[in-house]
Order: sequence, then C-alpha cells, then structure tokens
Amino acid sequence: QVQLVQSGGGSVQAGGSLRLSCTVSVSTPNGYCLGWFRQAPGKEREGVAILNAFGTTRHADSVKGRFTISKDNAKNTLFLQMSSLKPEDTAVYYCAAALGCRMSLRLNAEEYEYWGQGTEVTVSS
Repeated sequence: QVQLVQSGGGSVQAGGSLRLSCTVSVSTPNGYCLGWFRQAPGKEREGVAILNAFGTTRHADSVKGRFTISKDNAKNTLFLQMSSLKPEDTAVYYCAAALGCRMSLRLNAEEYEYWGQGTEVTVSS
C-alpha cells in the first residue's frame, strides 16, 4: 500500500544544516499523515514533526524553530529541513506514514504503520 524511500543524512558539525528527503508512494487517494521520527542509541523512538492530511504541521518542542517539515506535492516528497543542529540531534531518522490519519498531530510513533529505511544523522561538536 505504501512505500517510503529516504535519502539525505550524514555527518555535520554543530550549527550546520541538513535536509532529509522521503519519497512517498501511496496507492490510495485518501488522505494520510506523514511524519519524521528519530531514535538515538538506548532511547525510544520519538516524534520530531508531523504533517497531517490538511497540511497542518507540528514540531516537537526540542526542534521547534530549527527543523521544518514540508512536502513537495508535485514530487510526492517529504522533507525535513534541519538547521542549527546540535549534538543531541544525533540519531537515526525515519519518515513514516499513517493511513486513515487525517487531523492528528500527535507525535506518537505507534500510530504510524509504514516506515522508511532510516538514515543516520550525526552532529559533532
């Protein structure tokens, strides 16, 4: 039903910027929610940013003002623009989709059933 393929990521110094991309293939015309999540070593997966079916976004407090989730509808590509990166942003980042989600902006990984392969982001000091 859904395929998500990620690109981007890598290593960057603190204060730098990176952009993550996620191409989304969905075999339904119905609305769905997209999100970015991350998982650091020894920690649970946490929500970073959500874009619901109406185009409304929510960003976790830890990244608000630094990260921006967006979508290029023509290319069906989800982005996470990251700036002012901090060492604590180091994690594996995943894009995800939740079919049947329309208005939700909950940063809850358990609500998302389709996942990209993940890409590592390392921020050095």
